[in-house]
Amino acid sequence: MNPISLDKALASFDAVWSPRIVTHVNDYDVRVAKVVGDYIWHVHEDTDEFFLVLDGELRIGLREASGERTVVLGRGEVFTVPRGTFHKPSSADGASILLFEPTGTLTVGDQHDEIPDHVDATTGHAL
Repeated sequence: MNPISLDKALASFDAVWSPRIVTHVNDYDVRVAKVVGDYIWHVHEDTDEFFLVLDGELRIGLREASGERTVVLGRGEVFTVPRGTFHKPSSADGASILLFEPTGTLTVGDQHDEIPDHVDATTGHAL
């Protein structure tokens, strides 16, 4: 049980859209990821998804009952995608993010678009 440097954790890998698990809180993973370009539209039917932008800018497209909208997050900003909401993260210039998700949650959700080569469908990788 030692402090974890998020800067060092992020510096330990180069892969994008491939989160690393830095610690656990109860039954949740705390994951960090580097992102650039577009992810895929996907939904987590049974869990919310928490995003914190550590660096850069993250855009999250949302498909809601009232239509589509995009949330733009800058460094230090947080947003929670409610369970059952289709969403698509993206970052034109790249970003570093921190996520909270229940342990074992698949990054591409329960339903998703076709998974391109640049997207890692995973439950998170150890640092």
